[in-house]
Parts: sequence; C-alpha cells; structure tokens
Amino acid sequence: MSSSVTVIGAGLAGSEAAWQIAEAGQDVVLYEMRPHKSTTAHQTDQPAELVCSNSLKSEAENSAPRQLKQEMRRMGSMLLAAADAARVPGGQALTVDRQVFSSFIIDRLTRHPRITIKREEITRVPETGTVIIASGPLTSDPLAQDIARLTGSERLYFYDAISPIVDAETINYDIAFRASRYGKSIDGTDDYVNCPMNKAEYLAFIAALLDAQSYEAHIPEDKTPYFEGCLPIDQIVKRGAETLRFGPMKPTGLDDPRTGRWPYAVVQLRQENLRADSYNLVGFQTSLKFGEQARIFRMIPGLENASFLRYGQIHRNTYINAPTLLNGFLQLKTDPRIYFAGQISGVEGYVESIATGMLAGQFAVDPAPRPLPRETALGSLLHYITGADPRHYQPANITFDLLPSLDEETRKVLRKDKKARHAEVCRRATAAMEAYL
Repeated sequence: MSSSVTVIGAGLAGSEAAWQIAEAGQDVVLYEMRPHKSTTAHQTDQPAELVCSNSLKSEAENSAPRQLKQEMRRMGSMLLAAADAARVPGGQALTVDRQVFSSFIIDRLTRHPRITIKREEITRVPETGTVIIASGPLTSDPLAQDIARLTGSERLYFYDAISPIVDAETINYDIAFRASRYGKSIDGTDDYVNCPMNKAEYLAFIAALLDAQSYEAHIPEDKTPYFEGCLPIDQIVKRGAETLRFGPMKPTGLDDPRTGRWPYAVVQLRQENLRADSYNLVGFQTSLKFGEQARIFRMIPGLENASFLRYGQIHRNTYINAPTLLNGFLQLKTDPRIYFAGQISGVEGYVESIATGMLAGQFAVDPAPRPLPRETALGSLLHYITGADPRHYQPANITFDLLPSLDEETRKVLRKDKKARHAEVCRRATAAMEAYL
C-alpha cells in the first residue's frame, strides 16, 4: 500500500471514506473539484453538501432505513453523527439542517491530522496506490470518460431531479396547517406544513402540470431513463390524473383542522434548517422551467404568494454497472486497488451513499476484510450492488426486499402480521451485526 490513500470526491461517500481511513491510522488525500469546477446541482463548494433533500429517511422503529442507519452507527459512521447533531423536526424522518450538517463534517475533516484536502479536479484515475472513486452522480466528463476506459464499459446514466424550496414567511397559514401523517413523529410534534386541495383545485393543478413546459433532456424524452424513486411530478402525472394523489400528494392520515376530514389531495412541506425559515416541497422533484414552477406551484392553496428560494431542476446521474465490475468489497475486479463508493457505485439515497463510503474506507485499509453477514442491511446492500442482474441494474434504496426472507416456519407463523415480520428481520439483522463485530 502506498503512503496515502486517494479519495476522489468529497461528497457524502468520499467524506465518510476519508474519515474511516484516517481513523484507522492511514494518511488520506481527499480531492474535491469544487469551487474550481462546479456542477449543475450543487449550491456550495463545501464537502458533503446535501443537494436534493435534507432528509436521511425514516427513523421509525423496525423500518429498513432505520436498520441501515443503526448498523452504520454501530460501525462508527461520522456522517451519521453529523446528522444526529444537525437534526431538525421531520416527523419520523432523520431530517437535518444542511448548513449545520456540512459544517460539522468540514470541521472533522479539516482538523484530522491524517486528512489532506486538495481542491482540484482529477481527470484520470491514479495509476498507482489505493484509490476510492466517490465522484458521485455528477462526475465530470473527463473523469467519467477515464472510468469508462478503465472499466471497459460505456458510461451509464439516467436523469434525476430535485425539489423546490420556499421562504417560510410566504406560506399562508390561514390555509396551510401543521401535522404529521396520522400524528406520527419522533418527538410527538407536528413536523410538516400541509397545503390541502379540494377536488376542483387538484384537477386544475393537474391540468396545469400536463400543459406546462419542461426543460428538454439531452436525449429523446421517450429514452430518458429517470430513476423511479425520484421521478419528476411532471412525469408522474403523465401516467394518469390520479397518480399524484396516490404518491407525493396523498392525503391519508392528515386531518384538515378547517373541515376535520382528509383533503382530496395534500402538498407537504418539510423544514429545511434549524431556523425554520425555509421549507422544501416533499416529493416535488421537477423538470419544469422555472417560470412554469412559479406559476403552477402558486396554484397550491397556501402557496399563492410563495417566494421560491430554489427552483426544482433536473440533472444527470452517472453510475457504473457494479455487478459486472465490483467484488463483494467494492473493489474493481480487474484492479483491486481501486474501490467505488456512493451513487457512482449504483446506490440511490444519502444514507446508502454514506454506507458505501464507510465500507469502502474500512475495506481499503483492512489487510484481511471479512464479508458482512447477508442478514444485515449493510450486507444486503452490498449483495445488491455486486450481485444484481447486470442486464437490468438500476440504483437502489435500502428496502426489506433487499434483505433475505425469513425462514419458512417463521413466515408461516407471522404471515398475517407484516409489522412483526419486519421486526423479526431487524432483530435478526442486529444479532448478525453484533456477531460480526
């Protein structure tokens, strides 16, 4: 092993990987091209910037996202410690103040004596030494081309989208109301701002969306491979007028205090920071032109005078076909000194990106790494990345579908109790992780 490990990209995965390497006693050089070269989605030049959302998914007991985070906490994830320190109200989700989150991470990285941060673009993968490629979904063209050369495969891509953010002072609380779905939140508070719609308002909103102008993709629309888990609302609505009511605008579990009933549809807003001075439109990723967003989203009751601090936008997401290229330790099969982590490895989501960065960092400095138990959420995520069908490989979030099924006898006993089955999967995963550690 060379005197230092190279980590390319100071996003979520790269920052976590660098920390793990340094904590293991190995010197690491962390490269970040911003601010010298920016991207279409980033707003700052800081490491570990949260771009699309400020939520790190559910903290509900016996949920797959919580199980993954609990295992990561157990294995010493620095970025989850940052998230816990930067937490803001978000129902049952781990929602953070982006600036506090990033500042925590920057402080840890810059103060660590074994971490050197270099602000420059890497256009070619280093030919010697241990390298972790964590350049993210917005990998620069020169580096992406070199990765394609290195892997012997074409660059894979799909399009991703981010939600708009509004100024909290411009929300009309005569209409909008605070509530968490079914009253559920981590601390019992009403963490979401809800903008209710009646049927006529909803249908007018749908008609406006269908008639709106979007930014053109760089490839034909019928071939634009959007990721299903982050589909723009202007694409969802094309699947039918009711699709949004069963997706990001579902009204279930939200009683409008003005009527005492569920609205016909609801747009939820989630707090962005500790100051509570901005809110993002949950699930409202969009490729609409900015002017269209302002016009149409002000049709939402409670947002008729909304001031937009950030409009939604669409961007390219680059990733490799990991099942054909990586082994179970996230190493390139043809060159084991090279590791991949984060969204470029084919995971979707902040937590999943951090998880792969944590594991790549630990694997890279372990002379005899052990496979993670398949029963764990971390082990199942790795199993998907490296063992999925390469012909139909798409980025994945952590779900119970990725974890192994319970044995036949247990499934039979719990066949009518989904919550009990999930609880048993989490219990089994926790026990496997403890045994592994």
